[in-house]
Amino acid sequence: MDKILELAKMIDHSLLHPTMTDQELKEGCEIAKKYNVASVCIKPYAVPDAVNWLKGTDVLVGTVIGFPHGNSSLTIKVAETIQACKDGAREIDMVVNIGKVLAEDWEYVTNEIKSVASVTHSYGAILKVIFENDFLSGDKFKIKLCEICNQAQVGFVKTSTGYGFVKGRDGKYSYKGATLKDLKLMRAHADPSVQVKAAGGVRSLDDLLKVKKIGVTRIGATATVAMLEEAKKRFGIPSEGAPKNQKQTPGY
Repeated sequence: MDKILELAKMIDHSLLHPTMTDQELKEGCEIAKKYNVASVCIKPYAVPDAVNWLKGTDVLVGTVIGFPHGNSSLTIKVAETIQACKDGAREIDMVVNIGKVLAEDWEYVTNEIKSVASVTHSYGAILKVIFENDFLSGDKFKIKLCEICNQAQVGFVKTSTGYGFVKGRDGKYSYKGATLKDLKLMRAHADPSVQVKAAGGVRSLDDLLKVKKIGVTRIGATATVAMLEEAKKRFGIPSEGAPKNQKQTPGY
């Protein structure tokens, strides 16, 4: 069972899809409780509810800031972070200002990350900085972001929101999310004290084991039940059965 718990504690159960109702959010927290995952990452308005639903467990409550596009002003990102922490969030996943990254306005980006990190730390919470790698055309952007995150002493660097779809020439949208190449790059350039979170595209037990092998310690997932039930089968542990009526949403 220790092996299953180790895998479960790598998972942030994602409850972020815009169509999710309050009932579905509550059911998602029940899944998080049942499987004893690391945290739920829930829509910001629902943080107080999640704190209540998960009371008495060691499943943390996390939420998102500037999500999913990262375009909010620094003042708003700081205010969102303060509110989330006051509401009981213990993990904060913030999207960087992607346009500023691509413009290489590193002074702005550094100030943004350090400011949100400072507020997060003041509440005893953990900051995860989302790069949205699908929008970053070269490794230099990801490396520089890792270096800034090292300076800010953030908790995690994170690949994606799960919703950063790129429009192709045919007008259709596609999404890569967390790739092994990017994860290896981020692990190589993040300080040992900064963990790496993979989000977007980790949907099976094999995916989870692959990213774990290269040093990823947390993933964002909607396929929590499928992954952990498969782990029980593979490692010969009896299953109590997956909860019924749980839908896997797109994105994470």
